[in-house]
Amino acid sequence: MAETTTITKPAPVIEGSLTAFLKSIDKLGAGAVPTGFAGIDPSKYAPKIAAESQLQQDARTAAGGLGSLTGPQAYQPFMSPYQQEVIDTTLAEFDRNQAIQNTAMRDRAIQAGAYGGGREGVMAAESARGSQMNRSNLQAQLLAQGFQQAQAAAAQDLAAQQGLGQYQQSMGQAGQAQQQAILDAAAAAEREQQFQPFTQLGLIGQQLAQIQPGAFPTQTVGYAPPAAPASPLATALGVGTGVASIGSKLGLFG
Repeated sequence: MAETTTITKPAPVIEGSLTAFLKSIDKLGAGAVPTGFAGIDPSKYAPKIAAESQLQQDARTAAGGLGSLTGPQAYQPFMSPYQQEVIDTTLAEFDRNQAIQNTAMRDRAIQAGAYGGGREGVMAAESARGSQMNRSNLQAQLLAQGFQQAQAAAAQDLAAQQGLGQYQQSMGQAGQAQQQAILDAAAAAEREQQFQPFTQLGLIGQQLAQIQPGAFPTQTVGYAPPAAPASPLATALGVGTGVASIGSKLGLFG
């Protein structure tokens, strides 16, 4: 029985491209590399972490010194250097006024003829005690006022330092993020370079795959297998039959 085989062949215009493409695939699959391609080196596109920026380092160092602004002695650097002068001047004025009052009290006692007596002595002692108490209260108020002002200044400085540290940290993180983006872009570019032969073959394969095989002419080849050789018996019978047929037609056999 005859068999018919249909062979679909690509158009001659792309047959060379397909052949070259398949040969390149075979080479890469076997471990061979194209000319100028040294093979894939993963270390060249390994992920890298951007280092801290100088601003981040400075912010961390500054944050370590903020403890001095929160301790019990944090207010001292902010005490006014003129506070003691203010206290001394104020107390001196207080003492002067008190001396005037004591003189007036003594004059009144003299005028009343009671100077040096027990009653005048009691009044003088009570006046001195009250004056000393008022003087101490005034001094305490001046010291408290200076302390509160120094505390407020220390708190403002702490807030300013913290704000500056946060700003430095934010700017430093932005710089680190930019550097990280540069490293990532470089790694991605290096990876593309390493995989360039495979990418190139993949693109070529995609283009070739768009071409439909049915768009090219087909060649139909007919194939008929040869008949088996006749046996001697079949040959003899065939000859005898042929002779008998011819004799019959000629009237040789009655």
